[in-house]
Amino acid sequence: MRVPLTDTDVIIVGAGPTGLMLAAELRLAGVRPLVLERQPRLRETPKANGLGGQVLELLRYRGLLDRLEAACTGPTHPAPRYPFGDVHVDFSSLEQPPLRGLTLPQPELERLLDEHARELGAEVRRGQEVVGVGQGDTGVTADVRGPDGPYRVSARYLVGCDGPRSRVRDLTGIPFPGTTYPEVNRLGQVTVPDSVTRLDNGDLDIPGQGRVRAGSFTRTDNGLFGCGWLTPDVLMVSTTEDESTEVDDDAPMTLAELQASIRRVLGADFPLGEPVRLSRYQFQARQARRYRDGRIMLAGDAAHLFPATGVGLNAGMLDAVNLAWKLAADIHGWAPDDLLETYHEERHLAGARTMLHTQAQVALRRGDDAAAQALREVFLELLVDEQPLRRIGALIAGADIRYPLPNPNHHALTGTFAPDLTLHTDQGTTSVAELLRSARPVLLDLADRPDLREVARDWRHRVDIHTATTDHRPADAVLIRPDAHIAWAATVDEPADTAALALRDALSGWFGAPLKTTVPIP
Repeated sequence: MRVPLTDTDVIIVGAGPTGLMLAAELRLAGVRPLVLERQPRLRETPKANGLGGQVLELLRYRGLLDRLEAACTGPTHPAPRYPFGDVHVDFSSLEQPPLRGLTLPQPELERLLDEHARELGAEVRRGQEVVGVGQGDTGVTADVRGPDGPYRVSARYLVGCDGPRSRVRDLTGIPFPGTTYPEVNRLGQVTVPDSVTRLDNGDLDIPGQGRVRAGSFTRTDNGLFGCGWLTPDVLMVSTTEDESTEVDDDAPMTLAELQASIRRVLGADFPLGEPVRLSRYQFQARQARRYRDGRIMLAGDAAHLFPATGVGLNAGMLDAVNLAWKLAADIHGWAPDDLLETYHEERHLAGARTMLHTQAQVALRRGDDAAAQALREVFLELLVDEQPLRRIGALIAGADIRYPLPNPNHHALTGTFAPDLTLHTDQGTTSVAELLRSARPVLLDLADRPDLREVARDWRHRVDIHTATTDHRPADAVLIRPDAHIAWAATVDEPADTAALALRDALSGWFGAPLKTTVPIP
């Protein structure tokens, strides 16, 4: 089929972290993205206070983590305590906590991702509102209203990264079932006035109230109050109240509104200093019925909303990384049949997994009777042991996802995120993270298997082939996709012909038909 000329390869609607990450990943794969953002300027009001979970490892694999850490406004080490419902999961007893976080307000994250995408050659247009979308057998169109008037742009694909009230999702008719909870959450990052004393252990001594414990939640008949130190000078204060009407998350919140909410919940005043950040949001549990409709895809908050903080950015940016290389494969003409369908299959599964633990947080958070309190106490008691503590940490981080890959290989690594092994080669020491910086697939031979390298020779125009040794070899060889997930792995005792056949199936299944070549494989 002849492909018609288009203005660009992929239209991305929305320049939040998901859309900008997608644009950068598409550029790494040699595809032309056009990002259309309704707001005329970069965001100034934070919707998120930081970034955490599995996406931090992916950003490290792309060489971006150091850049983000340099801009952090707070600690960058593994999070020792993490809110889960209205309790805190304490990872401080673990030598290597399973969950890391960056204190990086969303405006700064978006600025850095915008710079990164533009440096790679992505086009980002702001002040451009998408008011209509259409699609046919070979392409899509977007009707745009910009400062200079309306216009139309065409592409091979369009991805809606335009948030909870996604225009793309609505125009495409993709159902977005779920629940809006009555809880209204108000959040403030504030300085602390001189009248409040910070005690040696971080607790606060407040005139007229006495000691208030930092890093914990206080439940009353009227709601939930929490506070904790972000930095030595900035306190995070939050309230949760049930309200009968839906709130507008985009409407600015004032310090007076936060103080009034604290007064209703605690029944007393809580002195606050100058605001650093103020926000308000309402929890929803929603997941798009499908992430793909023909040539239109959804990612990030347009595809899923979770009823807990700290997971939305992680899930959305991982959506983008999963989708980008698959779109690029189709646009470059070598995508296997149904490759794009695996985007929905894999990321919908990941979304459902995230929904599982965030809805569990709702159960822990909303109950107010003796049974609910017993549930919270039993939950914390279970987390005294290392194994369940690590399991819940991996669940929150999104690090426990194993995609159900179609090829018959059943190695424990297949479908999982590739571990960052230290690799020894003839050219020196490197790592899995270094090999994946260019976002290309990698066949990593860890046992000097020329038979497997010979199989991969016909895919070397798409797959980088490396031979190395490592101190603790998890497999004879691994095939790693651009999104850092393992598509295939060879076991030590697997017969050579069986391993070769399985590798060929995996290469064909993920990276298309082979290209015969006479180039020797070292």
